[in-house]
Amino acid sequence: MFAGVLMMVVGVLGMLQGIAGIAEDDVYERVGEYVFEFNVSAWGWIHLALGLLVAAIGAGILSGAEWAKASGVALAALAVIANFIWLPYQPVWAIVSIAIAVFVIWALCTEEPAPVAPRAH
Repeated sequence: MFAGVLMMVVGVLGMLQGIAGIAEDDVYERVGEYVFEFNVSAWGWIHLALGLLVAAIGAGILSGAEWAKASGVALAALAVIANFIWLPYQPVWAIVSIAIAVFVIWALCTEEPAPVAPRAH
């Protein structure tokens, strides 16, 4: 449940971050020179799409879908990479997002399966 809620919250915040980047090209200012330079509008679309996927997978996790766990780990790992590349535009928020994604990966990978009741013969 922890991972699902975190993914839904981060997904919605990522969508809002993406919309802000798409709507106004001057919302985010780059800090110094960086190897991975993209147009802020392009980053806005990336964050919008990633946020939508993260929120959808979070909803899948909360509904108990088995496919959502592996997808959640993969998507959280992708979010770590995307936020690392996003560091020069929003350093504090990128680090917070990376930490949240790591918590999601930890929560999904350490979840113990529910105990199965013994079957009567």
